[in-house]
Amino acid sequence: MKKIFFASIAIFLFSGIIYGQDRITGLNFATRSEVIAQHGMACTSQPLATQVALDILKAGGNAIDAAIAANATLGLMEPTGNGMGGDLFAIVWDSKTKRLYGLNASGRSPKSLSLEYFQKNNYKKIPSHGPLPVSVPGAVDGWFELNKKFGSKPMSEILQPAIDYAKNGFPVSELIASYWRGGARGLQRYPNFKEIFMPEGHAPAKGEVFKNPYLASTLEKIAKGGRDVFYKGEIAKTIDSFMKEQGGFLSYDDMVTHTSEWVEPLSTNYRGFDIWELPPNGQGTAALQMLNILEGFDIKSMDFGSAEYIHHFVEAKKLAFEDRAKYYADPAFNELPLEQLLSKEYAKERRDLINPARAARSYPAGELEQGNTIYLTVADQWGNMISLIQSNYRGMGSGMVPPGLGFILQDRGELFSLEEGHMNVFEPGKRPFHTIIPAFITRDGKPYISCGLMGGAMQPQGHAQIVINLIDFGMNLQEAGDAPRIRHGGSSQPTGEVMTNGGIVYLESGIDYDTIRDLIRRGHKIQWAAGGYGGYQAILWDEKNKVYFGASESRKDGQAGGY
Repeated sequence: MKKIFFASIAIFLFSGIIYGQDRITGLNFATRSEVIAQHGMACTSQPLATQVALDILKAGGNAIDAAIAANATLGLMEPTGNGMGGDLFAIVWDSKTKRLYGLNASGRSPKSLSLEYFQKNNYKKIPSHGPLPVSVPGAVDGWFELNKKFGSKPMSEILQPAIDYAKNGFPVSELIASYWRGGARGLQRYPNFKEIFMPEGHAPAKGEVFKNPYLASTLEKIAKGGRDVFYKGEIAKTIDSFMKEQGGFLSYDDMVTHTSEWVEPLSTNYRGFDIWELPPNGQGTAALQMLNILEGFDIKSMDFGSAEYIHHFVEAKKLAFEDRAKYYADPAFNELPLEQLLSKEYAKERRDLINPARAARSYPAGELEQGNTIYLTVADQWGNMISLIQSNYRGMGSGMVPPGLGFILQDRGELFSLEEGHMNVFEPGKRPFHTIIPAFITRDGKPYISCGLMGGAMQPQGHAQIVINLIDFGMNLQEAGDAPRIRHGGSSQPTGEVMTNGGIVYLESGIDYDTIRDLIRRGHKIQWAAGGYGGYQAILWDEKNKVYFGASESRKDGQAGGY
């Protein structure tokens, strides 16, 4: 009887009947109206961080200054998704040169660790936690690269709000408290974790005031001494000695030799809009490949939430992710066929593999010639816009907490493959495959939307859905993020796992049961999941009215704010 009751509840939720409140305007699933402002806009996953960004803008700072300040603050307030121990990627629209710039601030694997080490010790994959998945943290260098190229304020002023909050404390918000509690269960066994992140013997609950004096001290040192304090000074030496104690390989030499890289963003045109992502070692190319494949179908006529649309979307995702598993890796170690992967001709070849009536159990990768994260976006009065994403990888990271520094080192190295000959195979000094991707949309060579969606393999799927919601289904900026999402899991992975059973389609509540039944008939395995659909922020520039629109969805604690 209980099973029948819960199944009925699941069907009822899927049917889309339940809404908190009917809206007078717009679509019912929108949680609120867009925020609209003339002078500046900031959208982050924590309201206090949004206010930090706005304070920087109001004090005369530009979008890049404000984004760095918000990111530093989020490292304190949302350690469940980011921090100084992680990596950073950004796309910047510079109003002076009227063009986009891409920054890859991801770190490399330890030079003293080898594939042979894993083979000799019988590892089938790199562990998710502990010292072995730790790679060089690139975020701090990313801040200074952004500040040097585009910033208008000194880093001492930019980092001060995060320092103040770390010293004086802040009340932990609801969703972050939940993630914190979950992360602490597994990570409290590692040295120094409890001292910093469980100060009262438990993870802070919603509304509890949390302080991190160690992080305040680290930020103060960086604000005063610059990036070299982190990569060449006492912080780097502390990380080196701690990792040696823990049996790890990340060294002082790895820190000293770290560099970020300015890269050219990649794009594809989707129905008159140019969609921009960063090249590998990230997975943004997958979003562009999905859109290229779907452009050949009349998506608008399929209707949002229909079985026909979801089927075609999932099949396009499967195709793109097979290429993702094979071809996306550090370009410094591989010749990547990006031009071919993004060509419209190749998209047609892949599109022709889709059976409109049946889900594929597997697809081959194309034969070519040779969890948690934070996302934020800021725009300023001069027309600069930044799309920035930063992460520890698995929530709070590896569990490796160097003493006295106040942050956790990332576990991004878990995403290397241990399969010899694979493009993403582990090699010393190599950047691992990366999931975090910022996005940007331009139209006729002018800035239009800065957006992103956090959440592992959900990210390119989410990017493509946002673009389709905006362009094909005519949703506004807030609706495009609040709309029920599709997440397909089980595709082949850059670590070597291969999809053979078609994977699982996860659907949020709001999808009709008739649609679910139709998808099952087409051969899809459908499952309901309470989370894993990402978190979205976006800013749109309305050139006609000279105003910014901001959106921050309800799946996170975030806020869009402007002035």
